[in-house]
Parts: sequence; structure tokens; C-alpha cells
Amino acid sequence: RVVRNSFQQEVNKRTLKELLNTQREQLMADVKREVLEAVRGADKPWGMDVVDVRITRVDYADTITRSVYDRMEAERKRVANELRSTGFAEGEKIRAEADRQREIIVAEAYRNAQAVKGQGDAKAAAIYAEAFGRDPAFAQFYRNLDAYKASFGSKSDVMVIDQSSDFFKSMRSAAPGR
Repeated sequence: RVVRNSFQQEVNKRTLKELLNTQREQLMADVKREVLEAVRGADKPWGMDVVDVRITRVDYADTITRSVYDRMEAERKRVANELRSTGFAEGEKIRAEADRQREIIVAEAYRNAQAVKGQGDAKAAAIYAEAFGRDPAFAQFYRNLDAYKASFGSKSDVMVIDQSSDFFKSMRSAAPGR
């Protein structure tokens, strides 16, 4: 009982970290000193000597153990939530960077496509100019076909045209056998 009481008093003076790391030897020395004082007592010595005292295990009351476990669990949850939020923020940063790079790539691709299209249009215009320069009547006929093609948006469109229009005149003159 004397040893147990001495241990309890000394353990209550220290933190768990101190008990397990820095002040373990000091704790045992203090307990040994208190037990020797009780055993050698001034009034009635017990007739024995205490050579050594050691800690084998430190148990806390169930309520203390439960509260320590709850604190540890809360700390782990806090760390987990912090890591999740950090991961979410990193994910958002990565997604934003990917979106930015995608926009740059799409813009560059559009620019390159427009340049190629412009080169093709220029080449087509040069070919048209050369072809139309050789035969102005064909050029007029081709432009009329394009105009009529553009005027029909769907299959159900209807157009009423005078037969004496320039289009029909060019069609009659281009028809074989006339």
C-alpha cells in the first residue's frame, strides 16, 4: 500500500510524456525515497530495507482512459479533415491549371486552323480568279449557281423565278444542242 500510494502521488505530479521519457528514473528515485521514509519511520521502523523500486505498468482510471482515447480520436479526425481539405484544395489547383492549359491549347489550335483555312481560302481565290479570268461567262454562271444554292435553306423552300431572268438565259446558252 505504501508503494502504491507513493507511485500514485508521484505519477499525478507528472505528465505521461515525462513518465515515459524524461523523468522515469527520477520518478522511481522519488518513490524509493518516500517508501524508505515510511519503512524506516521515526516512531516504529519496520525492520526492512528497500533496495529498488520499478514501474511495471501505469494504469489510469476508466474515465481518464476514455477521455484520453476521445481526445486522441478527435485529434486524428482533425488531422484527417485537414489533410482532406488540403487535398481538395490541391485538386482544385490542379484542375484549374489543367483548364488553363486546355484553353491555351484550344486557342492555339484554333489560331493554327484559321491560318490553314486562310491559306486554303487564298489558294482557292487564286484558282477561282484564274478560272474566271479565262471564261467570264462561266464565272457569271457559277456565281448565279452559288446565289441560288444559298437562297434555298431546306428542301421545302420554294422560289418563284421569271424565266426571262439572267440565270435562265445563262442556263439556256450553256445547254448542249441549243
